[in-house]
Amino acid sequence: MFRLSRNPGADTALKLSLVACAMFAFVFVVMVPLYNVMCDVLGINGKTSGTAYTAVPAAVDTSREITVQFIATNNDGMSWVFHPEVREVRVHPGEAVDVLFHAGNPTSAAMVAQAIPSVTPSRAAGYFHKTECFCFDQQPLEGMASVEMPLQFVVDQGLPQDIQTITLSYTLFDVTETMSDKIAAR
Repeated sequence: MFRLSRNPGADTALKLSLVACAMFAFVFVVMVPLYNVMCDVLGINGKTSGTAYTAVPAAVDTSREITVQFIATNNDGMSWVFHPEVREVRVHPGEAVDVLFHAGNPTSAAMVAQAIPSVTPSRAAGYFHKTECFCFDQQPLEGMASVEMPLQFVVDQGLPQDIQTITLSYTLFDVTETMSDKIAAR
């Protein structure tokens, strides 16, 4: 009988390499979409839609008021001045509301920023609809310049009755290096 002599060490190394490759593929290819799907299904992490809400005709519910709070923070390394014009507003469900956020670039260099929103409590995220938001696009800003950035939103009338306060927070990230073509095109 003919028998191949095998090197057990080489077989083990090959198997471990294949397992490691499969693990990396799972983490980088499957985990992010799976995380996003789970957040959407379970309504966790306060994620809001990245697209503008299309308003449907509805009456404003004047019998109810909701407090909407605004928080603005900068990610590490982001030097811009960033804040809401008002810290909170009282709104009626179904009412379109406009607020402004201010951003200023205190550096001498042109920069590009991206705002990432989050809504708490997370159960309210599906009822908080942004019809216009500076977070939909990157925000280029010349050095030593400032800008007012609009936000328009509607709190859906279907918001559960036990939710009286919604907090919308934005974290501003410096994406200048990844968006250098936007700065160069000016």
